[in-house]
Amino acid sequence: MYDVIIVGGGPSGLMAAIAAGEIGKKVLLLEKGKKLGKKLAISGGGRCNVTNRLTQEEIVKHIPGNGRFLYSPFSVFNNEDIITFFEGLGVELKEEDHGRMFPVSNRAQDVVDTLIRQLDKLHVDVLFERPVAKLLMNDEKILGVKLKNGEELLSKSVVLAVGGKAVPQTGSTGDGYPWAERAGHTVTTLYPTEVPLLSDEQFIRSTELQGLALRDVAVSVLNKKGKVLITHQMDMLFTHFGLSGPAILRCSQYVVKERMKNGSKPVDMVINALPNDNAESAFQMLVKLMKDDAKKSVKNVWKGIAPERWLLFLLNRAGIEPNEIGANLSNEKVRVLAGLLVSFTMKVNGTQPIEKAFVTGGGVSVKEIEPKTMASKKKPGLYFCGEILDIHGYTGGYNITSALVTGKIAGMSAALHAKTIPYEPVEY
Repeated sequence: MYDVIIVGGGPSGLMAAIAAGEIGKKVLLLEKGKKLGKKLAISGGGRCNVTNRLTQEEIVKHIPGNGRFLYSPFSVFNNEDIITFFEGLGVELKEEDHGRMFPVSNRAQDVVDTLIRQLDKLHVDVLFERPVAKLLMNDEKILGVKLKNGEELLSKSVVLAVGGKAVPQTGSTGDGYPWAERAGHTVTTLYPTEVPLLSDEQFIRSTELQGLALRDVAVSVLNKKGKVLITHQMDMLFTHFGLSGPAILRCSQYVVKERMKNGSKPVDMVINALPNDNAESAFQMLVKLMKDDAKKSVKNVWKGIAPERWLLFLLNRAGIEPNEIGANLSNEKVRVLAGLLVSFTMKVNGTQPIEKAFVTGGGVSVKEIEPKTMASKKKPGLYFCGEILDIHGYTGGYNITSALVTGKIAGMSAALHAKTIPYEPVEY
C-alpha cells in the first residue's frame, strides 16, 4: 500500500510528487505516457516560463478564471516560493518583461530534468505507460486506483494532476473529469481559452491579410448590445482562418463566453491600431500630416501610421485611392479612415477546438475544494491540482504558477493526511 499516489506527470503532478516525497514514505507517480513533464518541456516556447514575479494581486488579475481562489493557497506557497524552490535546486532564473521568470539557460528541459532528479533523490516510485481506468473508493474515502491493465494499486491518498483537455499531445485528454464526477464533484462546462479565433469575413477567407502582424494594438470584444467586455493592448496576427497572437489569445475566452450567452452567434471585435487616439484626434492627425505634405500621395503621407498592408486595406475600405494627392481629398473620407484606424470592427464566429487551445476553461468546481489543502470536500483522501481544476489564466507564467502552487499544496496535504491513517485491510 502507498501513502500517496499521484496521477499525472505534468507540472502540477511533478510538484505534488516532490512535495509528497518530502513528507511521505511511499509515494507513487503514475504517468500514462513514456515521459514526464511533456507540457513543461514545450512551455514558454521551449524556454519554460516557470512563474511570474508580479504581485499576488496582479497575478490573480491575470487569472480571470477563478483566480481569487488562489489567495488562500498563496498564503501557504506562492510565486516567490516557486522561485526559491527552483533556485534551491540549482535552476538559476532571470526576470523578463511583465514579470515573467525563465531559466537563465533558456532551456525548459533543464527545469524538467531538475524535477526528475529531485524525484529520484526522494525515492518517489515512477511508473510509465500506466493509464488509470478509475478511482477506487467506498462511501467513506478514497482507496486507490485501478489501472487499465486491471491492476489495483491501494493508497491512503490520491492526487489527481491529470490536466485538462488542451494540448492533448502532452497527454491532457480530459481523463480526470469522469473520475471526479464519480467521486461526487461538479465539473463545470469545459471550453477553450488562450486559443486562436475563427472568422468568416470575406477578407479573411480571401487570405489577403494572412501573415499581417499588428503591433501594440488595442483589441476589444463587444457583447450583443455593443458594450466592451474586455480590451487587451498587445500584438495580434491575421491568419488564413481568422486571428491569432497574444492580444487575440487573451480575448478568446470572452468570445467563447459571449457565444455561450448569445446562442453561438458571431461576436464583434474592434481593432484600434492607434490606442492613444480616438476618432477625432486621429482625424486631426491625418489632416495635419496631409497639410504638411499637401502635394504627396496619401499613402506616402500616412505611411508611418500603421503597417503598409493594414493602411492600404483601410484606405480601400474608406474609398480612398492610395495615390490620391492629399490636397484633393475630402474631409469626409479622411474621417472614415480615422474611424477605421481607431475602431475597425469585424465578426468572429468561434475558436479553434479545445485541442488547439493553450489552456482549458472550466473543470472541477473550486467550490468543492478546500483551498488551503486542495482536498476534496466530497471524498476524504482525494486531492486535486493543476488544470483539472476550474482555474485558468492568461499565458505569461500564470497557469504554471497555479499548477505549481496547487501541486505543492496537494502533494504536501495528501502526504500529511496519509500519516493520520493507520494501515488496515480495505474493503470496497
